[in-house]
Amino acid sequence: MTIKQLFATAPITTVLLISFIGLFIIQLLTGVDANDPSTEQLLNWGANALPYTMGEDPWRLITSGFLHIGLMHLLFNSFAMYFFGQIAEPMFGSVKFLALFLLAVVGGNVLNNYVTWQAIIDGSGQPGLSAGASGGIMGIGAALLVAAFFKMSVNGMVLNLKSLIIIMGINLVYGFAVPGIDNAGHVGGAITGLLIALPIALAYRKRELAQQAAMAQAQQAYQNAVQASYARNHQPSHQTGLHDNQRGNPPLTNIFADNNSQPPVNSNNTANTADVDQSGGYINHYPTYIDPKKFAPEPVDVSLIWQLLPWLAMLIISIGFVWWWQDIHQQILQVLKAIE
Repeated sequence: MTIKQLFATAPITTVLLISFIGLFIIQLLTGVDANDPSTEQLLNWGANALPYTMGEDPWRLITSGFLHIGLMHLLFNSFAMYFFGQIAEPMFGSVKFLALFLLAVVGGNVLNNYVTWQAIIDGSGQPGLSAGASGGIMGIGAALLVAAFFKMSVNGMVLNLKSLIIIMGINLVYGFAVPGIDNAGHVGGAITGLLIALPIALAYRKRELAQQAAMAQAQQAYQNAVQASYARNHQPSHQTGLHDNQRGNPPLTNIFADNNSQPPVNSNNTANTADVDQSGGYINHYPTYIDPKKFAPEPVDVSLIWQLLPWLAMLIISIGFVWWWQDIHQQILQVLKAIE
């Protein structure tokens, strides 16, 4: 897929990839090492570090999601974003997709700082540094898991739940098996993605059920119309050679299969169609062609509360993150005051 095609399909994914790569190139141009950047350099470019992030620089909760520690880190996350983004963005919508990514980044970083802070209090850890889009990408992957479970589709394609579980499982196991990987960031991002995707999937399921009910009602109305027309006009006769499927009306099983299909044209598709016996007398009058498109249901949408539910969930999650940050921040201030 070319950049132009990717931008047409998933514009936010494209912009995120450009921002990851563009920021890395700017770092290189300013003297940052491509494979082993220093702690000072990473801090200057917005990495997540507890004393800063939980102190006076909460913006690092977001900026660290665009910063990568070395070329391999960048390549791995860029490939994962490309793979997940071109599926998730068309499925969830660009705005929800961007909100999902950013909140998953924040969720991963907040959990990372919470775990680090608890380790410091217990005397078993010390402040560290983290960066990368992994938390946001894990959030997108977890959201796709929910979408696959609820059988959400994009362009007629339904995701394979088993394959997604394997991919996510490998990433989590790899994170716990290899030292130096921000496992808390991965887990926090994944949990955030699950919480955001659930109301989106519930709204989708509600819309699907309403659409199916409307379709069933339309099919029943079409069937009733065909049967009523047939009853008004048909007079059985052993002399006629016509059958039901010659009278112009399509099978009921696929009346809405192609909205662009044209009604069949034959001699039996007019209001005055009739069979003529050998003496010239009329025997059977057949019903007119009934256009199934006239019975096609209007697009169905869910109520406002279902449309707003995903945004409400994201608002609650955002408020929760603010409260969590303030709680850790206050704990740090109390410890520092006690030390003084």
